Amino acid sequence: MKAIQISQTGGPEVLRLAELPIPEPGPGQVLIRVEATGVNFVEIYFRKGTYKASLPLIPGSEAAGTIEELGPGVTGFKAGDAVASVSVLGSYAEYALVSAASLVKLPDGLTMEQAAAAMLQGMTAHYLVHSTWPLKSGETALVHAGAGGVGLLLTQMAKRIGARVITTVSTEEKAELSREAGADEVILYTEKEFEPEVKRLTSGKGVDVVYDSVGKTTFESSLNCLRPRGLLALFGGSSGPVPPFDLIQLSGKGSLYVTRPTLWHYIATRAELEWRAGDVLSSAASGELKLRTEFVYPLAEAAQAQTDLEARKTTGKILLEP
Repeated sequence: MKAIQISQTGGPEVLRLAELPIPEPGPGQVLIRVEATGVNFVEIYFRKGTYKASLPLIPGSEAAGTIEELGPGVTGFKAGDAVASVSVLGSYAEYALVSAASLVKLPDGLTMEQAAAAMLQGMTAHYLVHSTWPLKSGETALVHAGAGGVGLLLTQMAKRIGARVITTVSTEEKAELSREAGADEVILYTEKEFEPEVKRLTSGKGVDVVYDSVGKTTFESSLNCLRPRGLLALFGGSSGPVPPFDLIQLSGKGSLYVTRPTLWHYIATRAELEWRAGDVLSSAASGELKLRTEFVYPLAEAAQAQTDLEARKTTGKILLEP
């Protein structure tokens, strides 16, 4: 099979197309023929060595495809089933293994591209809105990277609940995408500082929650945008890690909360995985949740896909197709 392999950490050039044996499923595993792969920042962190992993490595964990073969002990699935997972063992490939426990079947009416686009970012938006800070109608949320994959989905989910959504974006084109997703107010952070704008838009009260995937460049101002006892959910760091922070500042700014959540702790049980994936995929299949999947690259162009993602040249979800 063709696969992207990393033999050393570094820039996009370390992503090399290789010919490798098709893996065989072990106990509890399923072999899938990958038809669409989600590209995410976490793969960039592994490529750079920010996150540690044994090398050589086939990156990627999010994919949709068709079951080719079942390993010993697997029940509830059969060859030919259309499935998706965020726990694939090396999804930058034509074939990959995945634990049956982390696999979900696709609902009717959902394409492979939609499934790969919806799983990780959709379930991330889902846990942020429904669990990390369970948004209520009438509350106000600030969403950074409002035209990104998570940002667009999170905005839609928040609006369905009845919350007010303020987003930040870098360009007018991205602002329009954010508005289409339902954002009530969009701030172009390249033209205006978002902190004073948020305070103006909330009449000085601040927002109930900030959903922040940017990190270093937004962290301090995000805290300043919160109302007393508000929450900053820092779920990514596209601008770099947040510098060391003295927690006493949280009391001075209004007894604030800060959390650094990850998806894996919010799909730790089979029941929670099925709940989140079921909600997200069924909403995508019905058209209630709108997905953006216009950035699709051949597997061999994985380096370009990561380069464009890191440079923020894309909106919505980036996909690879073998």
